Amino acid sequence: MNILVATEKPFAKKAVDGIRIIAEEACMKVSLLEKYTSTEELYAAVATADALIVRSDKISAQVIDAAPNLKIVVRAGAGYDNLDLEACTRKGIVAMNTPGQNANAVAELAIGLMIYMARNQFQPGTGSELKGKKLGLQAYGNVGRLVSGLAKGFGMEVMAFDPFVSASSMEAEGIRAAGSVEELYRSCDYVSVHIPATPETKGSIGKNLLSLMPKGACLINTARKEVINEQELEEMLLERTDLKYAADVAPSNIDALTAQFHTRVYATPKKMGAETAEANINAGLAAARQIVGFFKQGDRKFQLNK
Repeated sequence: MNILVATEKPFAKKAVDGIRIIAEEACMKVSLLEKYTSTEELYAAVATADALIVRSDKISAQVIDAAPNLKIVVRAGAGYDNLDLEACTRKGIVAMNTPGQNANAVAELAIGLMIYMARNQFQPGTGSELKGKKLGLQAYGNVGRLVSGLAKGFGMEVMAFDPFVSASSMEAEGIRAAGSVEELYRSCDYVSVHIPATPETKGSIGKNLLSLMPKGACLINTARKEVINEQELEEMLLERTDLKYAADVAPSNIDALTAQFHTRVYATPKKMGAETAEANINAGLAAARQIVGFFKQGDRKFQLNK
């Protein structure tokens, strides 16, 4: 059984070593394709793969078609919009992610972005503190829960909106449940976005929500750029000179935004949410364990294309 680890941006050595150990203990072989520069290299590598581990690498229908033996692909991370789930399903391939493995790294980054924006990107001038501010979490999953805990440590009041999580369970954890996403945006000084990019969420955050935010509010996006209506974001920043936006993935119009709005807008140069040694290792090892569990016990707990 051949597990291919195909990563344009490689895992840490410790993660690769750990993946090998997990695979070898299960009598499986590991092949590596790192820092590849063309899809042709990926096509060639997947040709003999029974299982595939990737990070942000795009696994298209063409990649799937080039892998006749492939039975499972695992995205080492939470987001999975880089996987063509329809193509996987059509070929009978199980697709999984590794939810929660990089959650702490993303949560810490979200808090870091809040501090960075509150202090005017560390430029001269008077900033503000997080203590006493209201934080809204758009989605209350693995990352949202961790952001909540960190924010409480800073003395923030936390509210969340998640249609898939009951208000009673939020309140049991000391979180105020918003009755609607509009209430969340209307009530909070900071809103931290943790929703996936789906047909329903893409472009869903625009004037309709940003216009509701209180004076001096800041939107933090460590999720996906696609959930933001970028044109309407620019229009709102023009209209509301008090609003701020910080993201872990640069909007398509980032140059225009930073030229116009300076310290009111910030985006990391490259997606940094999972870029910690710990998250890198955790996600890689989890992916390997899930593959072994799938082949040995038929475990499909994290299957995405059900």
